Amino acid sequence: MSHKISFGTDGWRGIIAKDFTFDNVRLVARAVAAYINELGLGKRGLVVGRDNRFLAEEFAEAVAEELTGQGIPVFLCCGATPTPVTAYAIKLYQAAGAVMLTASHNPPPYNGFKFIPEYAGPALPHITKKIEENIAKLQAGEPCDFYQLEPAEGRYGRLVEQPKKESCTEHHPFGAYIEHISSIINLEEIGKVGLKVVIDPMYGAGIGYLEHILGEAGVQIEVFHNTRDPLFGGTLPEPTGQSLEELRQRVKSGGAQLGLALDGDADRFGIIDSNGEYITPNQFLPLLYYHLLTVKGWRGPVARTVATTHLLDRMAAKYGQQVFESAVGFKYIGQNMLEKGCILGGEESGGLSIKGHIPEKDGILAGLLAAEMVAHHGKSLSQLLQQVYAEFGQLYSERLDIHTTPEQKEAILKQLKDFAPSKLAGQPVRDKITMDGTKLILADGAWVLIRPSGTEPLFRIYVEANSREQKAELQQEIKEILQLN
Repeated sequence: MSHKISFGTDGWRGIIAKDFTFDNVRLVARAVAAYINELGLGKRGLVVGRDNRFLAEEFAEAVAEELTGQGIPVFLCCGATPTPVTAYAIKLYQAAGAVMLTASHNPPPYNGFKFIPEYAGPALPHITKKIEENIAKLQAGEPCDFYQLEPAEGRYGRLVEQPKKESCTEHHPFGAYIEHISSIINLEEIGKVGLKVVIDPMYGAGIGYLEHILGEAGVQIEVFHNTRDPLFGGTLPEPTGQSLEELRQRVKSGGAQLGLALDGDADRFGIIDSNGEYITPNQFLPLLYYHLLTVKGWRGPVARTVATTHLLDRMAAKYGQQVFESAVGFKYIGQNMLEKGCILGGEESGGLSIKGHIPEKDGILAGLLAAEMVAHHGKSLSQLLQQVYAEFGQLYSERLDIHTTPEQKEAILKQLKDFAPSKLAGQPVRDKITMDGTKLILADGAWVLIRPSGTEPLFRIYVEANSREQKAELQQEIKEILQLN
């Protein structure tokens, strides 16, 4: 029986050797080839990038072989390449898109297949739906239309080589990406103030990027977990407060101004402040928006997901700007950045991009922006946060992941269809949004979002409140109403 292959929030992911097999990877590559050739874009070629996971090189070569077999030249990035760099290479080579082989921050047994269209941001649902339809046809033994069976010239058509000597650097997107990112970040200002930064690329594809860019600017660098390890040191390559304890200790003991971490494919960020405090994405995004508005003098709307802090909304209101709220998934953020002219797009799970960059989340960019902010203001991020809170008020955000049984999940989903309490934690419910889950906004601006997992018996409860006490009260009340323990 054929395994059903579907694209989730950020591509198709599966356990290596069980679901993520060479046969399935080749199948998906052929489905992508059919999609590209149907658009008439095949001759522009596709970029193929990959992370540091087990058999990454071999999977990338299998994809390249399938694409070239369908007449599509390939820009194969040999060596681990971050997702944002692979996406940027689309623009660099004027390609029709990219395939990125990564499971991002998932556990070591997983790998994934992500398609990035020609606009260099995550594929929207109508695109992945078409690829899924092609996969189903191929699994059923039906031919896909618009196959181009004349192979591309050369082994992979076009090869983008990993630099083994300095003289080869120009043949890899590394150099061009660094040049581009250096035009966005004020590296001269960063270099002048004598920063010390500790970097944890978490054994992932981002090894070499932050340390090279900041080191060249004159920053004192300490880096660790910067060798390839497909097991990620026995943990998840996910830069959250729980996973960055060693980075926290190194920042404090070494007297560094910042600790910067990247996830497995370097599209998400983690930040430790000089005092050892973990700066959450819901804290960093308002800091960054404020920096863009007040220091860079930019004006424009902000894009955020339904689960991301409303402190961005308070700032936008003061500066007469719009906020575009979307479902969870950076593909929707990227769409708003492309279509609405947003100067910042971000999500509470650690993805962001800004005007002038690609509409793909980029942890390298985020880390550099953090360094720019500390350098410019001469203050820690915690001190800058206090400034922002003094002007706009402080909000307290937290996500709880609550496991249930499949039967409980089904019962709660039925209950949520008509879930419309008039009050929560003593506050009237002002609005209900069902764009992605069930979101209830209270009269005082606090809110609750209940989102079921699409793949397991799990609910994610997001709460943002005006005090820690209100946050705890809202969490408890929601758990009691829905009988979530």
